Amino acid sequence: MEQYYYNRMNKIEQAVYHALYQGFLNIDEEIQIPRLEGEALYNVFFKLRLDHPEIFWATGYKYKYYNDSPNLIFVPEYLFEKAKIKEHQKAMTARVEKITREAKTFSQWDKEKYIHDFLCESIHYDKLKKPYSHEIIGPLGQGVGVCEGIAKTVKILCDQLGIWCIVVISEANPEKNIKYRHAWNIVKIGGAYYHLDATFDNTLSHMGPVRYDYFNLDDGKVFRDHELVIWKVPACTVSDGFYYRVKKLSFTKMEEVEKRALQAAKKGKELIFHWRGGALNRETAAQMLKAFKEAGEKKGKYPRAAINWPQAVLLVEYLSELPAEELVTEEANEGEQQM
Repeated sequence: MEQYYYNRMNKIEQAVYHALYQGFLNIDEEIQIPRLEGEALYNVFFKLRLDHPEIFWATGYKYKYYNDSPNLIFVPEYLFEKAKIKEHQKAMTARVEKITREAKTFSQWDKEKYIHDFLCESIHYDKLKKPYSHEIIGPLGQGVGVCEGIAKTVKILCDQLGIWCIVVISEANPEKNIKYRHAWNIVKIGGAYYHLDATFDNTLSHMGPVRYDYFNLDDGKVFRDHELVIWKVPACTVSDGFYYRVKKLSFTKMEEVEKRALQAAKKGKELIFHWRGGALNRETAAQMLKAFKEAGEKKGKYPRAAINWPQAVLLVEYLSELPAEELVTEEANEGEQQM
């Protein structure tokens, strides 16, 4: 298990982290810690729970102190009573073991895909933002989650399957109407670091096939539609592990688009692909729509296409009737949640 944030703390922060970790495991009502206040204490508390998503019951705190004491009395706020926490703990451990059992012998990349697919297929994005949706108990216990809970679930499943994984947090940006922080993951696969945003793929997948638009992106691609992270994380400089590259669904020529569109129309299946044959702009999109229509005409079908502009990913499906809209824009941003 990677304790990424712990390893970047100073000695006092690490001492606080240790004391809190032991106190949370014991479900203590009060924990004595070295004196650390304000933002520094909040950051240790927050980062500990990113390193250890299995501690899902500690969601807030208060503290008290005496003026002449070098310590604080940390008073945790727990989601449940002690007996209930132990019951849920046992259920979460069993659930993680059951979910990952099938993937134990898979390659690292396939383990990652297995985890990603589980979260896209089994978890509903929680628009009501219940408190437990920010923790693993939301996705693993209730089948619902927001970005923080989903990212923590990715980490605990990766930990179980031996994949290096951390949860990363980005800033809000009110000027761009991004009101809340967002959470996703960085994983290490085949010696390279990649961004994995299962929440964004989940929001794109809810109307159809599982999507991989945010599966193993490099820094250049992920920050097209993600804000910069709050705390320093490893640089992701490689694009070889990107899903559509691995699956040979990353096209550079219009001929490839035309050929695959015709195959999709013939089989009556949707086609999802990534475009890297230059900038994806309105003109290129118009060319593609023309190719989709021509392929459909040959098979007596009508295309309906959707574009994820920032990631240059397109989906086209063929229908027997003319769709209301031939081309729609998809936005994978429903996962931005308050933390």
